[in-house]
Amino acid sequence: MSDDNVAPFLFPAVGRKKVTAAFDGGRITSDGGVMLLAAAERRLGMADCLARLIADPRNPLFVTHSVADILRARMLAIACGYEDADDLDHLRTDPGFKLACGRLPDSGRDLCSQPTVSRWENAPTLREVVRLSYAMVDAYCASYPRQPVAVTLDIDDTVDVVHGHQQLSLFNAHHDERCFMPIHVYDIATSRPVAILLRPGKTPSGHEVRCHVRRLIRRIRSHWPTTKLMIRGDGHYGRPEVMAWCEANTVDYIFGLPGNAALSRLLEEAADDVRVRRAEAQAPVLRRYAEIRYGAKSWGCKRRVSARIEATTLGLDIRCVVTNLRTGSAEWLYDTLYCARGQAENLIKLHKGQLASDRTSCRSALANQVRLVLHTAAYL
Repeated sequence: MSDDNVAPFLFPAVGRKKVTAAFDGGRITSDGGVMLLAAAERRLGMADCLARLIADPRNPLFVTHSVADILRARMLAIACGYEDADDLDHLRTDPGFKLACGRLPDSGRDLCSQPTVSRWENAPTLREVVRLSYAMVDAYCASYPRQPVAVTLDIDDTVDVVHGHQQLSLFNAHHDERCFMPIHVYDIATSRPVAILLRPGKTPSGHEVRCHVRRLIRRIRSHWPTTKLMIRGDGHYGRPEVMAWCEANTVDYIFGLPGNAALSRLLEEAADDVRVRRAEAQAPVLRRYAEIRYGAKSWGCKRRVSARIEATTLGLDIRCVVTNLRTGSAEWLYDTLYCARGQAENLIKLHKGQLASDRTSCRSALANQVRLVLHTAAYL
């Protein structure tokens, strides 16, 4: 009779210790790091916090998977690189994931499957989705041990290509795709997401941005009433409605300002000086800074504008920013303060690339917003 036992594979001794490789370890997992993620999640309490905001109409006597367990399994799977709910069909029996969710790897009940996750992604009502989104802002504020003196919030949108006819999806001519354009808000000082909002695939209007900023600032000030807040964004967000609201509510801002003929005329003298100096020095590039007071017709007043003027052998490049800050040189405002917003774009790439937060393939806009909340919770 043949012997099916596999002989152990021996390695050279290390430090007088015997090293043996065997293949009889039983059920194993390739996601051992999920245990560390689970410990972090339980310390933050994100799954329990979000579950309390979703009504559960089920009879408790017949509940196999609580809402908190369902959300926890989904968030841990996302954090481990399993962005689809379908992945839970095989992760539900994984011993590492079962331990991470508080169940014994062999005798414990299996985790929830994809249909259960999908039902609960589509279950929250509009009010509940709003509460879930605010919960992300609350979690961000709670991440500080004490109220900070000042915080800078970076706001930007990003393209999220869709592959169907989901609610809110629109064709965007610039990206040549049917897409969403969700808004991301980050605190780059801590690399933490503050808020993620699903929205149609078009550039936001001034009225829309003002409404989003107003709700966000009011929520943050409910936690930090005396913190000095600053909003930083590109030219999409430098709208007169937003700037006027910030000025009326003691919120600092610095936004990109698209160029136009009026700005070019006001900066012509400074730009000509830079061109001449570069030509005289025969330098490949020369950069200078200027500051003016400028007011578009839609603004109703003049505001401080700082310009970066760069002359090269290829021509002249002028970039402007508008701000309500009264201190700081034009060079500091542009190079140090405004250009720091580039880190927010890196954080958006991490959010989309590492956690696949652009997997918004549900038909319902509410379900896709729930997905964004879960991906953001996994980011934390």
